[in-house]
Amino acid sequence: MKDDAKDTTGTAAEAEARSYAAPALEKGLDILEALCRSEQPLSQKDIAQRLGRSVGEIYRMVACLVNRDYVTLVDENTYGVTTKLFELSHIHPPTHRLLFEATPIMQRLASELDQSCHLTVYGQGKQVVLCKVDTPSGMGFAVRAGAELDVIISASGRVLLAFQDEETLKLRIEESLQRRPEQADPQIESTLASIRTAGYESIPSVQVRGLYAVSFPVLDAQGRAVAALTVPYAERIDQLQRKSIPEVTDALGLAARKLSSRIGGMTERHVRL
Repeated sequence: MKDDAKDTTGTAAEAEARSYAAPALEKGLDILEALCRSEQPLSQKDIAQRLGRSVGEIYRMVACLVNRDYVTLVDENTYGVTTKLFELSHIHPPTHRLLFEATPIMQRLASELDQSCHLTVYGQGKQVVLCKVDTPSGMGFAVRAGAELDVIISASGRVLLAFQDEETLKLRIEESLQRRPEQADPQIESTLASIRTAGYESIPSVQVRGLYAVSFPVLDAQGRAVAALTVPYAERIDQLQRKSIPEVTDALGLAARKLSSRIGGMTERHVRL
């Protein structure tokens, strides 16, 4: 009887899922995602192959996306995404407020340190660079806005994990490992506890030799990290008066707490969740 009940429940759930399906919308979203993930414009044949569909299945969807200005015809037969998705994401009130307050703070920070800085947010097992300010002198290390970064192995990613409630933390670790299972770390819980105690993360980069990453959380009113403000510290051997990592840490911490305050968040150095 119990098995029969499970089968009935499963069948009902599947039927409900089918009743809410929107195949045309799903095809349109698949096309947008394929174009966003490609570094080069794609033809309709390329898109169809990546999605496992025929050109006939996607033709009308592509035409609709072009008409709505999400996609543009790059040349005679290839397509690329426009900036419309980027513009819409920045209109979203929480993101707009964060960017509005962050930009001048980050510009002053980069100028003071002569180092680049960037702001990342968490999303589905990865980080996304929301904005960045380049090194004023023009020589240094920087990441591009919109870049996707790993979570568990990076300073900023660990900051975004550390300052969360237990349930959110567990979910984010699971999502991050689904995306990068090879980055599983049996010591991650103790590492995150140390970050919470210190109030920030500061580690040599595991991806770029000679780079040092310092990252602080931008906190909401509950003390949860809504973003991470990071300086990828690049040493210049031709500048004897270059600010040290401790000086960078102090300036970055002040900037992160100021940004937290400007968006109505907590500013305490030590946060208990």
